[in-house]
Amino acid sequence: MIAWLPSRYSKWAAFGTGVGIEIGRADLNVLLVKSRPKGSRILGSLALRNFRDDPASEWGRHYSEFLQKQGVGHLSATVLLPRDEVIVRQIAMPGVAEKDVAAALRFQLDSLHPFPEDDVLHSWARIGKTGEVVVGIARRSAIERYSALFEEAGVKVAAFSFSAASLYAAIRFQGALPAEGFLTLFPEGGSIEAYGESEARPLFSARLMQTEDRARDLALAELRLPPETLALPVAELLRPPLEAPEGFEFSREALPYAAALAGACPWLALPVNLLPDERRHASSRAMFIPTIALLTLVLLGAGALWAHSAYESQHYLGELQAQIRHLEPLAAQAGKVDREIAVARNRTEMLDRFRARPKEDLDALNDLTRLLAPPAWLQGLDLTRKDATMTGNIDQAAGLLKLLDGSPRFQDSQFTAPLQRVGNSEVFRIHTLRREPQ
Repeated sequence: MIAWLPSRYSKWAAFGTGVGIEIGRADLNVLLVKSRPKGSRILGSLALRNFRDDPASEWGRHYSEFLQKQGVGHLSATVLLPRDEVIVRQIAMPGVAEKDVAAALRFQLDSLHPFPEDDVLHSWARIGKTGEVVVGIARRSAIERYSALFEEAGVKVAAFSFSAASLYAAIRFQGALPAEGFLTLFPEGGSIEAYGESEARPLFSARLMQTEDRARDLALAELRLPPETLALPVAELLRPPLEAPEGFEFSREALPYAAALAGACPWLALPVNLLPDERRHASSRAMFIPTIALLTLVLLGAGALWAHSAYESQHYLGELQAQIRHLEPLAAQAGKVDREIAVARNRTEMLDRFRARPKEDLDALNDLTRLLAPPAWLQGLDLTRKDATMTGNIDQAAGLLKLLDGSPRFQDSQFTAPLQRVGNSEVFRIHTLRREPQ
């Protein structure tokens, strides 16, 4: 539903109650959220300390009492896996039909992770209406370990997801989406989780072992956003709850809050779930009975209207077909002339493009020479009709992508290998596409 429903309307379908659980280094952060079109309310929060060391039955009892106290013991939780245990990839699949995406992903899955082939679970979803697909990958052993732990504790789990999938959905039906793109950072220990969106990258998520300033620069380069773009606090992206318990800090609980919203309104969330089907628990479906009844009445009414107008439609179709048969000979003759004109035009354009190729290649090479001026220097350059791949050194390589994309002859530049610093310079390898000549 999130793929076709405009973001300004999605909030009107945001009905539900969900439980979000964030797996931390030592604690489990639990939030119970009720979502409505006017906003959300935090019904309760719970921190389960040292869950890895304490008996699962003990903290599971506290969790069950927490839900029973709120009268929602039937709910199943949406659990956010630790970011360092999930690999998030974004893959371009333009023109691939929905039914063929799974097979295409399996074909290239081995190149997306470093894990053994028999120890991998993955889940995917299309990003909006684009040809991009987001893929979450985790070790099967880690998923089974967490599944067994939650089952031992008596915690019903509907989904194992990750922060990027929950934030993508929550921002759209409970937040404000900046049109020009954005970046937000989540510092944690010695690493920083970066999440952002832009026209170049509909969804970007990475865990960076860098300082906050360096992580911000690298993330902005990947998103193709201006270097002066500021990292937004998550509170500016997600609409804060209308009500919350005393002492609730929204900035620290943003991730379990997003997970709870995704669990409350799964029809508005990305369908990314790393939990195997046989271990998923569904929440009560009684809430859908009024919607199903109303939908049935609407379908019956639509069927009655269709039956009433069927005869008139058939008569009108007969008249149209008679006119079509009368005009078919003239249309066939005109079509033949159009095809001959198209063939001649294509031949002329092909000859023009062939004459322009040497000049286009020389202009592209001259543009690269201008853009990569000293102290930058290239070790290798592979220039084809469609793209260019270059390897070289420069003091700071982060700004090269924007520099190349700013050229009228190149676009969609990206690093194809991690940056390596050698001495006072960084070694880079960049792949860029050539623009069609104007």
